[in-house]
Amino acid sequence: MKKILLASALGLFGMANAQLKQGNWMVGSSVTNMKFTNGLNIQLTPKAGYFIADRFVVGAGVDLSVTKTNNSDKVQTNWGVAPFARYYFTSTEIDSMLKNGAFFAEGSAGFAGSNADGGKTTNGVGLGIGAGYAYFITNNVSLEGMLKLGTTVGGGNTTGNADVSLGVGFNIYLPTKAVKNAVRDAQ
Repeated sequence: MKKILLASALGLFGMANAQLKQGNWMVGSSVTNMKFTNGLNIQLTPKAGYFIADRFVVGAGVDLSVTKTNNSDKVQTNWGVAPFARYYFTSTEIDSMLKNGAFFAEGSAGFAGSNADGGKTTNGVGLGIGAGYAYFITNNVSLEGMLKLGTTVGGGNTTGNADVSLGVGFNIYLPTKAVKNAVRDAQ
């Protein structure tokens, strides 16, 4: 009975907090700006991070975006490589009606570029800031949505560009050794 109670308590506590603990890893990806009405516009952003403190993760991500309109043979490719920092707010910090999730804020700064076939190019510093919500569908997996403002400032034949994007994605939270040991001890 004691083992069942311990495992249940760990599971309930884990839904809200264990994923966001110091020492855990976060690995995931998001899809942004998916449009198919006048051609193709899609952005894929894989990322990985490490929790340096509870609810605070730092890591790196890669952006790759392709845009092609129906009435043109030209393709625009956007790319970026950037470290990021993300902070999760708990329900005690923000009154949330959704129990199995957390709001977050994220910022990034790195290298980025926008290159069009025979057209405008911008390569330089990529900056981004966004806010979103991660809903934990299991102890170690979340679905998330994020609204993000991104800009690229630098050289090329244009000095910069900016855009607002809405993305959806998932993350897998890999627990620390201590959580693995607690689960093993409860069995």
